[in-house]
Amino acid sequence: MDIKMIITDLDSTLLRSDKTISDYTADILRRCRDKGLKLVFATARPKRTVVRFLGNIETDALIVHNGAVIQAGDKVLDRNGIAIETKTRILQAISRDYPSATISVEIDDLNFSNFDMKLEWAYDEGVITDFTDLPDKPADKIAVGVSSHDEIAKFAAYLPDDLYIQMCDGRLGLIMHKNATKMAGIENVCRHFGISISQTVAFGDDYNDITMLKSCGVGVAVDNAIDEAKAAADFICAANDDDGVAKWLESSLL
Repeated sequence: MDIKMIITDLDSTLLRSDKTISDYTADILRRCRDKGLKLVFATARPKRTVVRFLGNIETDALIVHNGAVIQAGDKVLDRNGIAIETKTRILQAISRDYPSATISVEIDDLNFSNFDMKLEWAYDEGVITDFTDLPDKPADKIAVGVSSHDEIAKFAAYLPDDLYIQMCDGRLGLIMHKNATKMAGIENVCRHFGISISQTVAFGDDYNDITMLKSCGVGVAVDNAIDEAKAAADFICAANDDDGVAKWLESSLL
């Protein structure tokens, strides 16, 4: 198996349910990098929380905000955000038509939301706002709370052709630029390091992982993944709470 790059999602894939990485998994990742394999995290999370979870684990690149921001070391390889005017229009329209909707927007690795983020995500915090006082900058992504996949369509009606919305974590609709996808980020990182897509292995569990599971050289879904992700994968490994990613890497690459 000619694998030169490992790409893994975080939540419900590499991270355990308590949002930690086991010592065993951390050791396997270090051994993979010591062997010369590139390690890339591809996540819908912002960079600030990824860094918090990394601890002493070193990576070669980060694909954050589902691909809106791609970074290798200190170098930003690409950024695909939501234009200032579009961001403002969408936030105002959804807030007006759905006043009880929980909405957040990421701008320059800061979160602005109409609810207290600590009540939902104890590991993160942001600025509570009515979206009338946001920085005059593009957004990396907008997130809207949803209770089912059927709700995605009603928010899609607010989007111009260059944006899309995707279900994530079973409770969020992520609004992003169409060029902001994990797979687009992987292609960019592969070009940067001179590695073929066929020489990559990707791990995931959710809707936003399906394309990379299908398109990378090897796709591996964790056992707790949604059925659609499992169907897209070449292999199924153990669940996130059972160090599935690390066990597959140890048995297949080390």
